[in-house]
Amino acid sequence: MPPTLPHPAILQQLRAETRPYHDALEQNEFNQAIRDGRITTGITHRFLAKLYGFLVPYEARLRQQPLGPEWHVGQRQRAHLIPADLGVAATELPLCAALPKLDTWPQLLGSMYVLEGSTLGGQVLARQLANAGIAGRAYFTGNGEQTGPLWKSFCQLLAAATTDDNQAEIVASAASTFQTLHAWIEKP
Repeated sequence: MPPTLPHPAILQQLRAETRPYHDALEQNEFNQAIRDGRITTGITHRFLAKLYGFLVPYEARLRQQPLGPEWHVGQRQRAHLIPADLGVAATELPLCAALPKLDTWPQLLGSMYVLEGSTLGGQVLARQLANAGIAGRAYFTGNGEQTGPLWKSFCQLLAAATTDDNQAEIVASAASTFQTLHAWIEKP
C-alpha cells in the first residue's frame, strides 16, 4: 500500500464543514454586543470567564500530548492571561467538565484548529474592545505579532499530519469542539 500524502486542502474542508458551528458560536452575547456596538466590561468579563473555564482543562490535555517543539505548545497556551484581564483569582472561575474528545491524534488536530483559529479573531476583537474603551485585553492580543506566524505554522503542521485515513475524524473533532465550546459559553 502506498503511503498517504498530506492534504493541504484540509483547511478549506475544515472551514466549509464547520462553518455552521462557527457561526452558531458567534451568536453568543459577547459577539452580538461587539457587532451591535453595545459591548460592556460586564459582558466581556462573562465571556472571558467562560473561555477560561474551557481553556484550562483543554490546555492541560494539550500539554499531556506528545507534541514536538515544532508545535510551540507553550506559546499557544493563553488561559493564564484571562484572570489578570478579569482582575480575579483563577480559583474563582468555574471549569468546564465536558471537553470534546481528545483521545486520538486526529481529534487533537481538529480541536487545535478551532482554538488556534480563535487567535486570529482575538486580534480583531482586541482592536474592537480598545475602540470601545474596554480594558483587560491581554487574552485577545495573545501572541501579538507572533499570532500570524504561529497560525501559519499550525496550518502547515496540520496539512502535513492530515491523511486520507484521518481527515474525516479531524473535521468531526473540529465540529465537536465548536459545539462543546458553544454549549459551555451558553450554559448559565
